[in-house]
Amino acid sequence: MPILAIETSCDETSVAVVRSGCVLANAVSSQTKLHAEYGGVVPELATREHLRNLLPLARAALAEANVSVGEIRAVAVTRGPGLPNALLVGLKAAQALAFALRRPLVAIHHHEAHLYSPWIRGRTADFENFQPNISLIVSGGHTMLVKVEAELHHLLLGATLDDAAGECFDKTAKLLGLPYPGGPVIDRLAADGNPRAHDFPRPLLDAANDDFSFSGLKTAVRYFLQKNPVLPDDAHGLRDLCASVQTAIVETLVGKTIRAAKREKVQCVTASGGVTCNRQLRRDLAAACERAGLTLRLAEPDYCTDNAAMIAVLAERKLARGLVEPSLDADISPGWSLEAVAV
Repeated sequence: MPILAIETSCDETSVAVVRSGCVLANAVSSQTKLHAEYGGVVPELATREHLRNLLPLARAALAEANVSVGEIRAVAVTRGPGLPNALLVGLKAAQALAFALRRPLVAIHHHEAHLYSPWIRGRTADFENFQPNISLIVSGGHTMLVKVEAELHHLLLGATLDDAAGECFDKTAKLLGLPYPGGPVIDRLAADGNPRAHDFPRPLLDAANDDFSFSGLKTAVRYFLQKNPVLPDDAHGLRDLCASVQTAIVETLVGKTIRAAKREKVQCVTASGGVTCNRQLRRDLAAACERAGLTLRLAEPDYCTDNAAMIAVLAERKLARGLVEPSLDADISPGWSLEAVAV
């Protein structure tokens, strides 16, 4: 019987239906255009959009999956981390559905679900070829390296100490007068720029730990613009600047990921999260893995950003192994640490 999952941790509302590792439906409603006017996610507006979109998306997902609500085996939902009120919308809806259907409710950690999104190919979760890996999760709010020792067993190696990579992209774009979200815009402009035009720092790239810090890079861009205020007004100069900043971020992400994989003696690297849609990151990480003799699994674009399919897939794997105790008493956990997830 299928599992229905709900994801409302930030500014994407998503409902998915999964059965036996097959994604029957993965409906997503993005709020990007709504928040672009404000240069970032406005929590109150995000919450209202979740309230508006959740029920229609659930109906659409069930229709696409050709599944009736009575056939649902269990309900899964993102418990955290995320925006408190946004999480609350999804959790209360999931609790109400599970209670009405008398089905178990499975509360899932958003980042733990990202660890397994690279194993979804098209509409099938491919765990037959699973192997220990170093997983890079990189998004607007988080950047971390995780060692996944075995399926459903992980160890957090390092995380961002301040600004995440996606946050650095967006804040840099704002300094350049580019629209929100800035990451895709910088990616597009950087494609025609010279990545070696300007030498920006690669924060913590040579540090002995696996942590990340991108606030210094953002500050370096600000100081650079104070000295070169008219450079962004030149199309060629803007492209070079975007390419140089993007390369600094990507080289940091790739360098620390490959180093962790070699140190931990694993043969596989995975990457997920919204920033994994960045074309240079995908290209450079693939090239670095090939040079190092590592297998690479990148989350497909539909599963890079927040989505309920990865929530459902993880819930199904946990239920099958008896690793969760379904309960209607779960509460949101906005600051839930990946280290605190029982494995």
